[in-house]
Amino acid sequence: MKRIFTYLILLAGFILYGSINCYADAHIGLQNLKCEMLSNPSGIGTAKPRLSWQITSDIRNTNQVAYQILVASTPEKLTAGQGDLWDSHKVNSAESIMVNYAGKPLGSRAACYWKVRVWTNNGVTTWSKPATWSVGLLNPADWKAKWIGCDRGFAWDSVSKFSRLSARYYRHQFDLKSGIKKATAYIVGLGHYELYMNGQPIGDQVLAEPPTDYTQSVKYNTFDVTANLKQGGNTIGTVLGNGRYFTMRPKYKPKKIKEFGFPKMLLQLEVEYTDGTKQTIISDNNWHFTADGPIRTNNEYDGEEYDATKEFPGWNNAGFNDNKWLKAELVEAPGGKIEAQMNEPIKVMDTIKPISVKQLKDNVWILDLGQNMAGWLRLRVKGNRGNKVTLRYAETLQASGELYVANLRDAKVTDVYTLKGGAEETWHPVFVYHGFRYVEISGYPGKPELGDFEGQVVYDALPTIGRFETSNDIVNKIYHNAYWGILSNYKGMPVDCPQRNERMPWLGDRAVGSLGESFVFANGNFYAKWLDDIAQSQKADGSIPDVAPAYWNYYSNNMTWPGTYILVADMLYRQFADQAPIEKHYASMKKWIDYMRVKYMKNNIVTKDKYGDWCVPPESPELIHAKDSSLNTDGQLIATAYYYHLSGLMQKFATMLHKPADAQFFGTIKQNISKAFNDKYFDRTTSKYSNNTVTANLLPLYFGITPTAHKQAVFKNIVAKINEAHDHISTGVIGTQWLMRGLTEFGRPDLAWKIASNTTYPSWGYMAGRGATTIWELWNGDTANPAMNSRNHIMLLGDLIAWFYQDIAGIKTSNAGFKQLIMQPAIINVLDSVNASYQTAYGTVRSNYTSTKSGFKWHVIVPPNSSALVYVPAKNMDEVTEGGAKISTVKEIKPVKMQNGRAVLSIGSGNYDFEVKY
Repeated sequence: MKRIFTYLILLAGFILYGSINCYADAHIGLQNLKCEMLSNPSGIGTAKPRLSWQITSDIRNTNQVAYQILVASTPEKLTAGQGDLWDSHKVNSAESIMVNYAGKPLGSRAACYWKVRVWTNNGVTTWSKPATWSVGLLNPADWKAKWIGCDRGFAWDSVSKFSRLSARYYRHQFDLKSGIKKATAYIVGLGHYELYMNGQPIGDQVLAEPPTDYTQSVKYNTFDVTANLKQGGNTIGTVLGNGRYFTMRPKYKPKKIKEFGFPKMLLQLEVEYTDGTKQTIISDNNWHFTADGPIRTNNEYDGEEYDATKEFPGWNNAGFNDNKWLKAELVEAPGGKIEAQMNEPIKVMDTIKPISVKQLKDNVWILDLGQNMAGWLRLRVKGNRGNKVTLRYAETLQASGELYVANLRDAKVTDVYTLKGGAEETWHPVFVYHGFRYVEISGYPGKPELGDFEGQVVYDALPTIGRFETSNDIVNKIYHNAYWGILSNYKGMPVDCPQRNERMPWLGDRAVGSLGESFVFANGNFYAKWLDDIAQSQKADGSIPDVAPAYWNYYSNNMTWPGTYILVADMLYRQFADQAPIEKHYASMKKWIDYMRVKYMKNNIVTKDKYGDWCVPPESPELIHAKDSSLNTDGQLIATAYYYHLSGLMQKFATMLHKPADAQFFGTIKQNISKAFNDKYFDRTTSKYSNNTVTANLLPLYFGITPTAHKQAVFKNIVAKINEAHDHISTGVIGTQWLMRGLTEFGRPDLAWKIASNTTYPSWGYMAGRGATTIWELWNGDTANPAMNSRNHIMLLGDLIAWFYQDIAGIKTSNAGFKQLIMQPAIINVLDSVNASYQTAYGTVRSNYTSTKSGFKWHVIVPPNSSALVYVPAKNMDEVTEGGAKISTVKEIKPVKMQNGRAVLSIGSGNYDFEVKY
């Protein structure tokens, strides 16, 4: 009886919805399929989903040889084996991920029930248990609802630089007859919404829906609300918060900040009865609303204020008297295309108990959660009606014990709760989030206790799919800090920081960082959605902004920041075998790279750059950016090297998409750039590029521009520069994206390890040693000007996390999606052990090794339907044993060759225990 995991992949992105358990009466089998979209598998945004599954087996070298998929329109037909929508019959294929649905055309609202069975070289599985998905509203004509809202503020609101706009409460009563078979709600709530049916909250998502450029697209969510409705009177209630729709600083810098308008909503409830009739309830001007409710203001930068004395019990239930409420107004649509949300919702993903609460002064306390995080504080309080509890947030403290808020700029980051009095009350904000470790509490009645508070960690509901641990405590702490920094900055889009008055989706922060993140979290859907945001921000001439969605009007026309568009598309393909984003965005990517060539390339050198190697460690601790020219890298060199590298990716994409003319074109560009680059920047007598910074030498070497005969000499210059910095990092955002893997690829993983495990400035370990629990924005974030020293950024991680998994753990893919693995850990003399795992689309890969003076032990897991080349440190093949037996006697292991002190072995799926005794 073996447990197996099956995943259902939907839409153009890598949609990893989750798994549940089942058992099969064989050594191989399939896990029950499950689709999780918001709170249910309803309303996917495509009529052509892709299906995937995973196999488990305790038999080594298990490979799929065929599959059969059944898709039915009812559970009964599926149970009877009738694939009336699609019976693939037996398909001779090893494909188990991204299998295209090829059945009857699916329209809006189509319900689909499916199962799969698999033939392998070691036997056939039973049918999986049924899984289901349904199609959402695919066509504009499907929407009968009308946009409702109110395009003005009220007396208690303030539309200004520091806006104070209250939440809007909407309600609608309606009657249903008996025999409700199915009820489905579709909602767009801008900027954020909460949805209730007959007083019951619908779904466990928070900060819904995800941010977009609302003039380009808006996301709708779908809910099965059958169990929430009844015969007779029913009530829908919604609350609309501001989110990114009603901008945080309207009328402040109109040339910089994009505005959208006041909150608005589109809602459609479709009810199907057992007698076959249907009823549709829509948002229109028959609804009622008020803005004079308990949420008095909600602003992502400034906080939320809630007055419990303004509550109206029962407002979202039948029978409430709303005669004093206003009539809902019909308003203009936001302009963007209405699309199903296919990335995971934001949820409360974790909770943190505070570690201390200390009195600062009379009626003022400082709460310490022990971890810098993003989310909010949930409080429990009992007091008199009208008492106000004020919560103010910060990442660090001053020497006096007061909050340090200088780095928050003009963000007020303050929540206020007004008690209704009487019994114990609990509260947390719902339409804002904060980045914080410390909370200043004032006005709390009585003495606050630790048990009265809880930190609720809020981020996109992405499964954690990677684990990494070593025998080095500093590196483990750095990984912990990276983990918390990454999740803190997932907010429906990748933001740069969660605390100050910025929180923007800067492209440059995630260029290679997205690759490292993909080993930790299943971020395929998340980044597929972001690529759409980037595409929608592209101007007609091809220009791409530095921030997307383009909430800030920054179109500075660099190569490095917008180039993230291409790098992320490549990441999704390599990590998740998802080619769809490349197909979808190829034309836009090509339009951008052509735009940059035509406008800014002269004699095959790109002449435009704004940011350079952003945030290299400066020469003085109080500086944000280095002023010493010997530390900074020529921006045109960086831009041109990136154009070369990105052209190589476009050449690969063109070949994948069968565009030979484009592939040849990009190949020619690479040749031209390479010659011009070396002519301009390379000193052949010294093998140095430009002013010999690590970044200046590393980019052409790693990207393949450097002439072969000079590669080792260029690399020696890189090593020499790092040695000059006492084996510390000297690169900024750009160079660090390639540094750790570059050093390892050219034979110095030991030097990369020194950089990674350093504890003195500048280093990631220095941050940890100074009490950091996330990653700083600056290497000298504890001493630099507070205008730019966020304590929760991830842009300086570069390729560190990817290097941890790919080179220290030795988990790489030789093709897209880890079907063929390369497991080749870099052995570091001072590193005793590594224990890492990664959930690929095929299953879990594990690399757990110990390395001592007496030998090397390595536990390896390769998932079914994949294989691996493993590189075992050994002098010869005879030294290597597996499970206590010489590898020559193990039939599932095929010796390949000896290479650079490694025994290279070919293995299929299964668990292996390799050992070499010295």
